[in-house]
Amino acid sequence: MIRGDKLIDRLGEAAKAKQARLEKARATAPANAPGFAERQAARRDAALARDARNAERKAAKLAEAKLKAETEAAEQLEREQALAAETAARIAREAALEIEQKAARDARYAARKARQR
Repeated sequence: MIRGDKLIDRLGEAAKAKQARLEKARATAPANAPGFAERQAARRDAALARDARNAERKAAKLAEAKLKAETEAAEQLEREQALAAETAARIAREAALEIEQKAARDARYAARKARQR
């Protein structure tokens, strides 16, 4: 059987041991180490520099994408204008051909009428 004072003694010793482990852990914590603040500042500076480089890269990619989009839009406009000019030229050729064919038909008609008279 466990007597009350032995249990109380063991609980007290366990609490003291736990307190000792906490104090030891606090003493060996990296935050208390010499140079910790300098290392943290260096890490923070490196992170800021990395973020700045990433932002610059992102801005460069956006600028490149914008330039590419503008170039593609200009090329598309040129293709559309060339197609429109080609279509207009084709329509003009077809109209000129129709006029020539009509003139030839009218000439044949006139010649036939002239032979009949």
